Amino acid sequence: MILGIETSCDETAAALVTQDGKILANVVASQADLHAKYGGVVPEVASRRHLELVTPVIREGLDEAGATLDDVDVVAVTTGPGLIGALLVGLSAAKALAWARRLPLAPVDHLHGHVASLFLEPTSLEPPFTCLLASGGHTMILDVRDRGWQSVRVLGTTLDDAAGEAFDKGARLLGLGYPGGREIDRLARDGDANAYDFPVARVPGLDFSFSGLKTALLYAVRDLSEDELDARRADLAASYQHAIVRALVERVREAAERTGRERIAIVGGVAANSALREALPEADAAPLALCTDNAAMIASAARWAQTVEYPRYLALDAYASR
Repeated sequence: MILGIETSCDETAAALVTQDGKILANVVASQADLHAKYGGVVPEVASRRHLELVTPVIREGLDEAGATLDDVDVVAVTTGPGLIGALLVGLSAAKALAWARRLPLAPVDHLHGHVASLFLEPTSLEPPFTCLLASGGHTMILDVRDRGWQSVRVLGTTLDDAAGEAFDKGARLLGLGYPGGREIDRLARDGDANAYDFPVARVPGLDFSFSGLKTALLYAVRDLSEDELDARRADLAASYQHAIVRALVERVREAAERTGRERIAIVGGVAANSALREALPEADAAPLALCTDNAAMIASAARWAQTVEYPRYLALDAYASR
């Protein structure tokens, strides 16, 4: 049994997963409401909240699985990338638990965790495949040749904003709440996706760029009066979302064609977007509960990560970026 811990951003999460990929418990305590008044995640606030939540969340995970620490064979934890203060809370908790029980510890890359969400029951997707990883902090196209992180090759990434970040910034421009992706997705259902022709940047290779799109929305909003913005907000949201989704879909299909992969998968918080799922009906998408940050995906990735034996993991450190 693997105990996974995830605290890379604003979700405090713990999960119990078996070696064959069965989820016994997956507990997530979100801080979305706490950060909503700021329009985004405040790193220091997130770190302090993780300190308050990490122990109760781990206890709840064990209770949900009907297990105790005596049943745990490996402790897995996100070591990066993410907010460094938040990561250190989870890493410290994992070290303490592993050290106290003389258990091995598996350091997991957060991005590998998102990919490994596809290797849990009931999905259990078999590589190779082309994977679109789109979240608040990362937008990448990956060639997944095997289940270990060393077998994953980056084909393209964003040159500026991540797709999730573009959603959040767009939501702020439209006067919507946080998290922005969810708010835009909800509002866009009442709008016309063809009302505005927002640009999709074409950059060399398989990379992305969303900064120009964000600027185009800014100019569109500035040209409207308050009453006009109220009347056109749904159309703006739908058109803006359509442009982001179009960029993601075109790139991942191009990548699959270049690599000759027959299967496409989508993971990360943006993979929960309804328009993206509709635009890629052929793709294997992570279950909605495993799209946003969670610890089940970290425990899943630990099955192919190199574990560190007691007590050498006490020297492990977190990292903010890859």
